Amino acid sequence: MASFNKVILIGNMTADPELKQTVSGTSVSSFSIAVNRKFGKENEKDCDFINIVAWRQSAEFVCRYFKKGQPILVCGQLQTRSWTDNQGQKRYVTEVVADEISFVASANQGPTTAQTQGGIASTENGTNHGIVGAYIPDAYKTGAQFEEIPNDGDLPF
Repeated sequence: MASFNKVILIGNMTADPELKQTVSGTSVSSFSIAVNRKFGKENEKDCDFINIVAWRQSAEFVCRYFKKGQPILVCGQLQTRSWTDNQGQKRYVTEVVADEISFVASANQGPTTAQTQGGIASTENGTNHGIVGAYIPDAYKTGAQFEEIPNDGDLPF
């Protein structure tokens, strides 16, 4: 049986992230983001606080460029782990282990100074589609033309 574990979140940093090192010198940062959630008949809003763990270059990146309150995009995998605390109680945590972290900006907002200094800017035609520094295929850029593919009836499958 196949399985799939992919989480994509956009939220706001709840605190300034801190960079730590494991005993072997690997960079790690644990932080949380606030993600809005709609519920009820009138689409009332609530907020979930999601724990994130970033390792190596991702941990260094988030600590260098993100501060409390800033929007952030996180892609990763959901993971649960458990341990026994000092009082002998079994503890559990569910968190997202980040594979990718990116800047987020509104459609009319350009990149910040930190984003441009970090070598990240909007797409070639100046449209950032809300995500700054992310790869956007040519077909989704403004003014893109789609190519008609003739139907010759000879499918390869």
